[in-house]
Amino acid sequence: MLLEVKSIRKSYSDVGGELHILKGIDLKVDYNQTIAITGESGSGKSTLLHLLGLLDNADSGQIIYLDKKREFSNKDSARFRNENIGFIFQYHYLLDDLTACENVAMPNFIKTGNWRGSLLKAQELVERVDLKDRKNHFPNQLSGGEQQRVAVARALINKPIMILADEPTGNLDQRHSDEIIDLIINLNKKENSSLIIVTHNKEIAGRMQEHYLLKDGLLH
Repeated sequence: MLLEVKSIRKSYSDVGGELHILKGIDLKVDYNQTIAITGESGSGKSTLLHLLGLLDNADSGQIIYLDKKREFSNKDSARFRNENIGFIFQYHYLLDDLTACENVAMPNFIKTGNWRGSLLKAQELVERVDLKDRKNHFPNQLSGGEQQRVAVARALINKPIMILADEPTGNLDQRHSDEIIDLIINLNKKENSSLIIVTHNKEIAGRMQEHYLLKDGLLH
């Protein structure tokens, strides 16, 4: 089993008291599996994805990758996150002062400390997402769809075992949305990684192997 989630709970303090977002999430993810999570705005989808990506700690429960409990605050988990989890967000979060290729290279440079080697790997990925002629362009010189393609390539450069995508097409029109989802699915298959995607789009959800609804703090 790649990932096992046991009784995850998460709350936030509000002026009215405790706001219980996740109330005992259980989930199992196998290798090469694709999963969609849908739900109303504010239901906790992004919160859950952040926990699965070790970007935050749960109040209670366990997140187990490869038979080992992982926590955001653990140094080993930070290394595990960089090497094994790829993130694709609704907003691309590219670094404005770096070219497309340099943005893709950055996670691998953090992992290896080898900038030249990271750039070579990035160039290959940039070509795979059909941006060969745009690799030396800066983010503000790219369209929204092109920026998101760079973000997809960046998520894949360390050959992660898990891709976490949070509304990756939320800012795109229908044509570019379809292109990005096709790209994510095809690259995911080639890299043999698992995929969890948070989306409001039922059509996208229907393309995944499993589909969960997050409602009242639980997965259904």
